[in-house]
Amino acid sequence: MRRVLVIGIGMGEAEGLTGHAISALARAEVFFLLDKGEGAGELVAAREKLIARFAKPGHRVVRAPSPPRRPAALAGAREAYEGAVADWHGARARLLAGLIAGELPEEGTGALLVWGDPMLYDSTLRVLGAARAQTDFTVEVFPGLTALQVLCAAHEIPLNAIGEEVALTTGRNVAKATPASPAFAVLLDDGSGLAALAARGFDGDIWWGANLGTSAQVLRHGRLGAVADEIAEVRAQVKATRGWVMDVWLARALPPG
Repeated sequence: MRRVLVIGIGMGEAEGLTGHAISALARAEVFFLLDKGEGAGELVAAREKLIARFAKPGHRVVRAPSPPRRPAALAGAREAYEGAVADWHGARARLLAGLIAGELPEEGTGALLVWGDPMLYDSTLRVLGAARAQTDFTVEVFPGLTALQVLCAAHEIPLNAIGEEVALTTGRNVAKATPASPAFAVLLDDGSGLAALAARGFDGDIWWGANLGTSAQVLRHGRLGAVADEIAEVRAQVKATRGWVMDVWLARALPPG
């Protein structure tokens, strides 16, 4: 039966790969690269660089444009948002099922390279689950460093205070309401979550980082009210310069009194 390796590549730098990820890269015969476009060419190039360095001789790279996701308004109903995501995942599943069946020989080994770790706010494993209903293959998963781990390392902080819970959420959710947890880590924020939190007068600290683990890494830390505008400006500058930005942040409310 065909095999598909799902390889977490952390921030896309060779130095951030685990030994298991490097071994998996050397096993694959066919690599599937889905290009989202929209200035993401550098992200595709980073994957190609890792493949060229660690893959075995004779491997092939199969490229395809990723199906676009239908936009859903931030303030729109959750059902509309989930419907747009479901349609997008379905299109990706059909595409991958066709590529795996058409490009990967029986008993062959293919691979998908995933930013960060495949278990954290990434759709690859769900999409492959749907694709397996359309064509037969097995899946092996290789964890990678997450942006949240790299953020804490870069700021030299633990994720949690002693005995503290930490909520894990998205910028979309924070834009709607401030999390009840005194500490929360935020991924997939387009800037609107942080801006909304600052507009509500959130009294606490933020540890923010963009393009973590790369040569373009940028960090900011401080009381949210003092650094929110600067973070927004830096985020916009990074995106304008590189064509893309990936950021993550941790917020912690000050204790009452």
